[in-house]
Amino acid sequence: MYDWAVLWHWAEFAVRWLHVVTAIAWIGSSFYFIALDLGLHRDRRLASGADGEEWQVHGGGFYHIQKYLVAPERMPADLTWFKWESYATWLSGFALLVLVYWIGGELFLIDPTVLDIPVWQGALISAASLAFGWVAYDAMCRSRFGDEPLRLMLGLFALIVLMALFYTAVFSGRAALLHLGAFTATIMTGNVFFTIIPNQKIVVADLLAGRRPDAKYGRIAKQRSTHNNYLTLPVIFLMLSNHYPLAFGGENAWAIASLVFLMGVTIRHWFNTVHARKGHPHWTWAATVLIFLAIAWLSAPQAFTPERADARAPTAEALRRMDSPHWEAARDIVLGRCAMCHAAEPYWGRLLWPPKGVMLETDAQIAGQAQAIRLQAALSRAMPPGNLTGLTEEERAVLRAWTEGG
Repeated sequence: MYDWAVLWHWAEFAVRWLHVVTAIAWIGSSFYFIALDLGLHRDRRLASGADGEEWQVHGGGFYHIQKYLVAPERMPADLTWFKWESYATWLSGFALLVLVYWIGGELFLIDPTVLDIPVWQGALISAASLAFGWVAYDAMCRSRFGDEPLRLMLGLFALIVLMALFYTAVFSGRAALLHLGAFTATIMTGNVFFTIIPNQKIVVADLLAGRRPDAKYGRIAKQRSTHNNYLTLPVIFLMLSNHYPLAFGGENAWAIASLVFLMGVTIRHWFNTVHARKGHPHWTWAATVLIFLAIAWLSAPQAFTPERADARAPTAEALRRMDSPHWEAARDIVLGRCAMCHAAEPYWGRLLWPPKGVMLETDAQIAGQAQAIRLQAALSRAMPPGNLTGLTEEERAVLRAWTEGG
């Protein structure tokens, strides 16, 4: 019979791979078109009536690109739409959220020392928060508050800070930062699905009907596209944060996540300014370094809090694992081969915190990580790294026997 833990692991890997591939496609096209728009030469009178043009060279050929501020006089026969990259990225990301943080909520979503709620309630809060993010953001953009770009961006940043505080008060640190990334990514895809593409379809319909499109639809679409441009880099940081306990494991995780958005602004401002041929604002890199140092400083005082992890009571699944006839032998192997790194105060090499925040010092901690132990050390040789602690094949067989119960 096939091992369902392995099948589940590969299903998660496949969805994660899909998510990364589609995200590369979306981010690549988004960054390219923002750079293209900023770099257009608008000081030339073009016979075509276009707003600007750009000559580019790539792949052994030359490209002559023109942009029409509202629309060309007639509808071209073939028109390429850039939307499926965004939709596929969000759908695959949402599927990954369900696989890892809803179905695996007992391990990754809920931390009883933060808020002791059932997993199903956490999943509902997760889904509702994503929907709330789009509704709140869209309402700000459509209101008079959104008429002033700087005020709107400050309002969006305030919303993000409030959500960072909310998520860290409800979910585990790892889930909190991941959800803030999903919250932001939902706003970005919402911009494409609910605003940018519908506005472009209105323009196309007007052209086909022989009407001159209203320029406001293009302005609104460009505003939302610009927002997406500045939000992209923080989302990538937050999606990678689950690999680094320094980012999510301390009491200041909400502040770290908030500062990441400021770094996204400073980095993108440099690129956008250069693409627009308005100079090289090197001060943005100094600002980025200072913000990053502030993040490192915020992570240092309480980067990992073992007393909170120790407070987690054994789950029903963990208690069942302890009833296995192989339990005592497996526990001794883990304590002897793994706990020197996966400890509140690791004493292997230069580790300051347990890798990924996983501790394997108590019975409850070991039993609670049975599936990870099975995948990392019993069915594969991924752990220990380089087999530094000398885990033998006989010991791996014991771990397999202990975890065979599902």
